[in-house]
Parts: sequence; structure tokens; C-alpha cells
Amino acid sequence: MTRTSGRIVISNSAGEMLNLAAKVYAKHLADGAASPLTNLDGIQWNIVGPSIETALGKHQQAEALKSQMELAYRERDRYTPPILEAVKASRNLLKALNPKNPKRLAEWGFQVDDSLQVAKSVEASKVEH
Repeated sequence: MTRTSGRIVISNSAGEMLNLAAKVYAKHLADGAASPLTNLDGIQWNIVGPSIETALGKHQQAEALKSQMELAYRERDRYTPPILEAVKASRNLLKALNPKNPKRLAEWGFQVDDSLQVAKSVEASKVEH
């Protein structure tokens, strides 16, 4: 029977990694002085271990805030279409009322870009595509 080397995967997900760390620390504590992790060079689980619970708490707090953030964005997005429509219609009306001096729209908070736009050459557009 052939034995594979067995890849040991550590998740890139912070939550999954912290849960794994908690399991490793629990086993280390259960094994006590017989734990092979006491032989790690430069790593002291007695210092690192207690911080896992704090990190997990902060992770859970961040996840809850992320959920609140996503909900707030969804609620915000319900309001934005008519607001955007009002802003665009106002811009169009003000621009029509000030055809010779569009910089006056700055008085209303609009950013007026009066730099010249360079038309793309046919050759340049072929290269980009």
C-alpha cells in the first residue's frame, strides 16, 4: 500500500485559521508538558494561545459589522436611483441655462473639467483592443 505525503492545509480565511489555532492550543494544553509544541523554537503557545479567544472575538465583531455594513449599503441603494436622476437632471438644466459659462455649475457643487479631450486615433484604439 502506498502512502501519500498528505498535504496539510491552513485556510487563508482568518476565521477558519483562528478556529484551527484554538483546536491546536486546546490539544497543546491537554497534553501539558508532554506536548511536542513545547519544543517549538521562538514560539510560545503559553503567550500566543490566550490571545486566540480575543482574536476570535474581534473576528466575530468584524463579521457582525460587515453584515451591518452590507445591510446599510443595500438600504442606501434603495434611495440612490431617484437622487442620481435628480442630480443629472439638475446638471442638464443648469448646463442649458449657462451654455457659454458652464463653470457656473461649480457654484452648485459640480466639478467642472474644462481640459481639452484628445480624440483617440484609429491606430491607438486598435492597439488597445
